[in-house]
Amino acid sequence: MNSSLYAPLRKNVSLLGSLLGDTMCDAYGEGFLEKIEKIRNLSKSARLGDEADKESLQELLRNLSKEELAPVSRAFSQFLNLANIADQHHAVSRGMDTELSSTKTLANAFAHLDGEGRTKDEVVAAINALHIELVLTAHPTEITRRTLIHKHQEIDFCLSQLELSGLTPREEESIQIRLRELVAQIWHTTDFRRERPTPVDEAGWGFAVVENSLWDEVPDFLRRLDKTLFEATGTRLPIDAKPVSFSSWMGGDRDGNPYVTAAVTSRVLLISRWQAANLYYNDVDELTEELSMNEASATLAELSNNAPEPYRVVLRALREKLGSTRDELLRQLDGKSADPSVKLISSQELWETLHACYQSLQDTGMAIIANGKLLNLLRRVRCFGTSLVSLDIRQHSERHAEVFSELTRYLGMGDYDAWTEDQKCEFLLAELASKRPLIPSNWQPSEDVQEVLDTCATIARQEPGALKCYIISMARQPSDILAVELLLKASGVNYPLPVVPLFETLDDLSRSAEVIERLLNIPDYLQHLNGQLMVMIGYSDSAKDAGVLAAAWAQYTAQESLLDVCEQANVKLTLFHGRGGTIGRGGAPAHDALLSQPPGSLANGLRVTEQGEMIRTKLGMKGLATKTLSLYTSAILQANLAEPPKPKRAWRDIMDSMAETSCGYYRAYVQENPDFVAYFRQATPELELGRLPLGSRPSSRKQGGGIESLRAIPWIFAWMQNRLMLPAWLGAGQALAKAIEDGQQELLKEMSANWPFFATRLSMLEMVFAKSDTGLSEYYDQKLVTPELSSIGKGLREQLAKDTKVVLKLIGEDSLLEDNPWSKESIQLRNVYTDPLNVLQAELLERNRREGDSVIEEAIMITIAGIAAGMRNTG
Repeated sequence: MNSSLYAPLRKNVSLLGSLLGDTMCDAYGEGFLEKIEKIRNLSKSARLGDEADKESLQELLRNLSKEELAPVSRAFSQFLNLANIADQHHAVSRGMDTELSSTKTLANAFAHLDGEGRTKDEVVAAINALHIELVLTAHPTEITRRTLIHKHQEIDFCLSQLELSGLTPREEESIQIRLRELVAQIWHTTDFRRERPTPVDEAGWGFAVVENSLWDEVPDFLRRLDKTLFEATGTRLPIDAKPVSFSSWMGGDRDGNPYVTAAVTSRVLLISRWQAANLYYNDVDELTEELSMNEASATLAELSNNAPEPYRVVLRALREKLGSTRDELLRQLDGKSADPSVKLISSQELWETLHACYQSLQDTGMAIIANGKLLNLLRRVRCFGTSLVSLDIRQHSERHAEVFSELTRYLGMGDYDAWTEDQKCEFLLAELASKRPLIPSNWQPSEDVQEVLDTCATIARQEPGALKCYIISMARQPSDILAVELLLKASGVNYPLPVVPLFETLDDLSRSAEVIERLLNIPDYLQHLNGQLMVMIGYSDSAKDAGVLAAAWAQYTAQESLLDVCEQANVKLTLFHGRGGTIGRGGAPAHDALLSQPPGSLANGLRVTEQGEMIRTKLGMKGLATKTLSLYTSAILQANLAEPPKPKRAWRDIMDSMAETSCGYYRAYVQENPDFVAYFRQATPELELGRLPLGSRPSSRKQGGGIESLRAIPWIFAWMQNRLMLPAWLGAGQALAKAIEDGQQELLKEMSANWPFFATRLSMLEMVFAKSDTGLSEYYDQKLVTPELSSIGKGLREQLAKDTKVVLKLIGEDSLLEDNPWSKESIQLRNVYTDPLNVLQAELLERNRREGDSVIEEAIMITIAGIAAGMRNTG
């Protein structure tokens, strides 16, 4: 590790920590700061193995007064937040530009392809076919309030200003004062929202990410891509290229969220359109001021009626249309009916007007002006359209079946839900072919069924492009897909809207290709697809169902089988990856994750969810979004033009065996042990998490259920809090150990060296083990778990220790993260601050369950946020 590269990061962490210390001292006095420093020092020495200091730390935290609970928790939580800001800033800082810049990432990708013998024409074709679609979702792991996120961004800006050379002492002092002010603002701001956000609130947060980051970052990314492509091939990126786009689930994902209604979806769609119109209005207004030139092409001269300042005339007219669109959308948001006399501006009209100005500038020798802000705006039009982000609709398959059950009972045809799969398909296909209305005019369905019908009616009213697809959660049979196709047809949806099955459990993934093959064998359905199909692969629920290793292999083989089935039917398959930030939810470093996919799986583009706090981590700050898009581009190009190897038969066989073994071990713990749910809810803050106002969606699909009813996010989030990290490793190490016992160690090492899929699995396990902590987990058990359940935790910790040794044996290292020293150091540094939060959280949970009150609950919330900041990829 080149230690000098990280010196600026350490300096910034020290600076922000010092400012936080000064702020706390101002607020609570010197004695409070001394206590915080004592806790920190005890934590540090305890980490180094001093048992006496470990006990002293626990005793000190145990004896905090009620008044001290929240401030002490906040001290360590806020330091971790500030350290994260410094860390994120470092990745895009000037000092790291030669090492980690997005331009270098792209240039290296093109150089790699050249080294692989790929021709320039092949590279250009791959770029022209490139499509990255990031889907923003509102999962409840983003704890940080928007007002605090804004302050974090301001701190990032100040740190970037301090990097500039030639600052006068007065300028540097001014920046330091601003930093001190921002840290004080953070300290004196309430950490959490007091009420759960509504789905509309969540959508507003998503739109803010677009406005504050992506609106500028996308043109920047495309400029870098254009530059590096030209340097590598001599070819420019086409002006109308659309290699990246964005969609959202915020306001459209109604699976298990009763608060996402048809009315909510309608409002979010209006807000999205209004936000886009407002952003375009501001950009066109700025261009109107700048494009004061009088020389123009004949086409533009005609558009301006030969005005002396033709660009301004044309742009003023466009600005007026955008203003009218914005005003009309605002009227509708105020509850007024649409004014038929106001025609909302379309993407095509916006593009044609701006492109006419662009082409005129090119034709009259002013390319330098054409390729400035005007080109940026044209690229925004292509990538964002007039909807800003397209909305996905998602609903559970059971809700669609309920519609037809009620309908068939009303019509005297029996109960649809009781029919066989063949009977359901026969009915649905007949109705799809029928010309008569499906829904009787005098039918009064139940409230839940009416909501599904209202959603479909809302879909029918949208312009093409506003919605991207309709996703069916827990899709299990062909009838689940046909049912939605019929509902959309019956509601009058007259534009193509992909209906996307989401295969989530282990069994559903294993049967996914069979389901799709049956659908593709239906001539009318195949014709309806028009050669394009999207299928979503679920990572979270499959891992919760079968364990991380069995799920990963099921996801891999399902993709392979789906690709084969679609290729035989001459259908282009787009795979939509429902990944989260954690390893237990399919998370991994972007480049590694994409290269570990089956060969050919990215040929038709990448569609992937960006979830919870990972949106802010990867896209929320300027510079980070460009970096993320560049990493995705690099990996997709490499995967498509220099494909990873197809797994050998021997690799497949051992993966089949290990998947079965790991699934068996995992389910024996999680599903078959009758005491496991009780242990889980005692040993983690799962129940407390459910009461926190983090997201609009309930933490469980059904009240009072066990693990099967719990959503994957709180399941994983809770285990991360007590540092056992169980969903990310349980079963995997046992399967690896058995394979070694069976004499397969050399084969496993061969797979690690030559197969990105398997190498990534080992790397992810290594990172999980590095972040886990059996000592802290044991402390939670001592404080929270009844004696009759304590053996479960003891067994799990013993298993974690064994699994760690197995992974170290396979990767040939004596300790974790030996080949990744900065990550190792970063985790060690964070542990000094997360350890007190863990110890304090266990103490608080015990107090709260015995004698809870609002002060203790607030302190628990702070520790949850702090530990999440320390662990980082939490959702």
